[in-house]
Amino acid sequence: MKPSSRAAPPLTPAVFHILLALSDGARHGYAIMQAVEASAGSAMRMGPGTIYGSLQRMEEAGLVKELAQRSGDRRRMFTLMPAGRKALAAESERLARLAALVRAKRLVPEEA
Repeated sequence: MKPSSRAAPPLTPAVFHILLALSDGARHGYAIMQAVEASAGSAMRMGPGTIYGSLQRMEEAGLVKELAQRSGDRRRMFTLMPAGRKALAAESERLARLAALVRAKRLVPEEA
């Protein structure tokens, strides 16, 4: 583990799952919603307002970028930027450390 002078702040669950959905490639808003629900289950259902509001803030932060629309296509496509991939990796490492700590403290039953 590399020491850093300043740790990145934790991502919100919505931002984490959106970045995770975009890690496989560019997607439009509805496809992002479907991917988030597939990975997080019904506990993380996001409507269009949440998705597009989050995407706008994420784009302003340089984590994602909206791609130019193709002629006649109304869908807004988004892609992961290098800063977004870096933030996703940092959050994944943080969550992995937390999961290891939880397992070490035997706070969840062993998997079969």
